[in-house]
Amino acid sequence: MEFRITNDGNEKDIAEIHKMLKEYNLSKREKSEDIPLGIYLEDENGNKQAGLTADIFGNWLCIHYLFVSERLRGHGVGKELVVAAENEAIMRGCKYSFVDTFSFQAPEFYSKLGYKEVFSLQEYPYTGARYYYTKEL
Repeated sequence: MEFRITNDGNEKDIAEIHKMLKEYNLSKREKSEDIPLGIYLEDENGNKQAGLTADIFGNWLCIHYLFVSERLRGHGVGKELVVAAENEAIMRGCKYSFVDTFSFQAPEFYSKLGYKEVFSLQEYPYTGARYYYTKEL
């Protein structure tokens, strides 16, 4: 055996490692579904203007991406998306929510929505920060 070091981010290699880790994890932890959740705001032509993507994983709503177009920012659209996701998660039996965000994105936004910082990475990647938040639903 020997190590192979690459810089190419080969999707086949990544998928293979992901598959092996997922199989291992599933063999060791309690069973739970990982259910995708998407909430989108589209204009009259079907073009996305804002959206939130997440997974419901056991007791947790895991928010992956939240985006609001520049022209809609500051009008409560982001809050509406998060609240809609939280309400849907509660209806599906979730007790908690998790999200991470960068210092230039929305740490204050999530704090105002009741999220509590549980961890941060400073100097990420060099001069910024990455914050991890949770909230009890």
